[in-house]
Amino acid sequence: MVVKTVRVLNRAGVHARPAALIVQAASRFDSKIMLVRDTIRVNAKSIMGVMAMAAGCGSELELVVEGPDEVAALSAIERLFQNKFEEE
Repeated sequence: MVVKTVRVLNRAGVHARPAALIVQAASRFDSKIMLVRDTIRVNAKSIMGVMAMAAGCGSELELVVEGPDEVAALSAIERLFQNKFEEE
């Protein structure tokens, strides 16, 4: 299992488009991928779950990945956050 804290850097936060990008990236991997914010824990492969987090700009999320391709999965999703979901 690998765990990494990621920060939402884009001004609009995790709205529909970034949520879809997270789900698309997560769905490419076999690993179990969870996003955690405070007491909310959601499956990163669920669009409804990711959007329900309502993660605004500056929010810190814990990315928890467990499985055979966990390092690659963590890297791919972390890159989305670092690149501000290519919105800015």
